[in-house]
Amino acid sequence: MIEFIWPWLLALLPLPIAIRLWLSPQDADQAPLVVPEVDAFSFGQARLQAERGPRWPLWLLSLCWIALVLAAVRPQWTGDPVSLPTSGRDLMLAVDISGSMSVEDMQLGNENVDRLTVVKAVISDFVDRRGGDRVGLILFGTNAYLQAPLTFDLASVNTLLTQAPVGIAGGKTAIGDAIGLAVKRLRPRPEGDRVMILLTDGANNVGAVAPLKAAELANAAEVRIHTVGVGADELAVPSLMGIFGPRMVNPSADLDEETLQAIADQTGGRYFRARNTQELAGIYDAIDELEPVEQDAEVFRPRKQLFYYPLAIALISLFALILLSSRKPEAT
Repeated sequence: MIEFIWPWLLALLPLPIAIRLWLSPQDADQAPLVVPEVDAFSFGQARLQAERGPRWPLWLLSLCWIALVLAAVRPQWTGDPVSLPTSGRDLMLAVDISGSMSVEDMQLGNENVDRLTVVKAVISDFVDRRGGDRVGLILFGTNAYLQAPLTFDLASVNTLLTQAPVGIAGGKTAIGDAIGLAVKRLRPRPEGDRVMILLTDGANNVGAVAPLKAAELANAAEVRIHTVGVGADELAVPSLMGIFGPRMVNPSADLDEETLQAIADQTGGRYFRARNTQELAGIYDAIDELEPVEQDAEVFRPRKQLFYYPLAIALISLFALILLSSRKPEAT
């Protein structure tokens, strides 16, 4: 149906008539015109009409004014209510993009790639399956940043994740700050459906909030945190002299599994360990099967503004009036 945002502006429609009457008062004492003959009266009327000129300018001006008033009342078309598909879960993803995520100890498509590349591929597929959930994205390194607020626009979340480069948030790891930022964003949401997935490959070594203190805040706000530690246990690197062959090192030596486990336990979540791409994909498959919490479906009514139609009519009428008025009358 069509609705008007400012319908009271329709009271302006008779304004030109009121101004005309006010500027051209009638003289009540003027004597009536006496016409002795009908022929003289007819001649006078024709002469008066000729002096007044054509009436189309008045009609164009009237059309222009009416159209302007209709545009001013802001007409809009309101559609039928549309229900948004919701499962009731608000899911905040916190992804570590510190410098250590550039370590190439993972495989994707039989190629050695860095950790962040694998994380982007797996999480992107995970987000695509979250239709009906609100998903947000936090990227953290030395600092934690809200890259995407909770939204149904999963494509935008995926785009923001895939475009994030390693180290853009700093080279260190602020796990506690990332949790604190997620709690701040999730706290206003309905209870029982606040979930956070924290992925990192290191240990907290910077930030204003300690991870376990942040976990206490999350538990008080009823935010369930699932933690994921990513990184291989073994990686072959060349020896110093190059003559003894490659040597095996643990690229995940800095991963603080104890703290990640404590965060999950304290908030009612689970801790997962991903040593390769297959394990990481399996972890997100397991998280994907979490039972959603029901909540009332959200409804919105699509709206389309219509004011530009009467505004276009007003402009056309005004241009037509200017164009026709500028034409010189033909000589007689």
